[in-house]
Amino acid sequence: MIEFILLVNKQGQTRLSQYYNSYTVKERVLLEGELVRKCLSRTQNQCSFFDHQQFKVIYRRYASLYFIVGVNSDEDINELSMLEFIHNTVETLDRYFENVCELDIMFNIEKAHFIVDEMIM
Repeated sequence: MIEFILLVNKQGQTRLSQYYNSYTVKERVLLEGELVRKCLSRTQNQCSFFDHQQFKVIYRRYASLYFIVGVNSDEDINELSMLEFIHNTVETLDRYFENVCELDIMFNIEKAHFIVDEMIM
C-alpha cells in the first residue's frame, strides 16, 4: 500500500505531498527532510529505490522534479511496478497540463492533488 507521494524540486522544496496514513506535522517534516537529502545525494548510477525506516522508497527524477513514493516495507511490492506508476502519473500530468512543469503544479495544486488521488485509486 502506498503510504505517501512527494514531489520535490532540485533545491529540496516540497511542491506536493500526499499522505495516506495519519502522521503528525513533526513526523512529516522529519520524514520529508530525510528523504529529500537521501534522494538528492544519490547519483544517477545508483538504484532508484531504497529502504528508509519502515518504508520502501521509490523515486524518479523528471527534469527539475523528483517524484518520491513510499510504500510499507512489510508488504511484498514490486519496485519496478512503482517506477511504472510514477512514469504513468508523470505522463498523465503531462497530458493534462500540456508539458507539465513545476509552476503548473504550484499554481494548480488542487488539480494536481486530484490527478494523483485518481491515479492511486
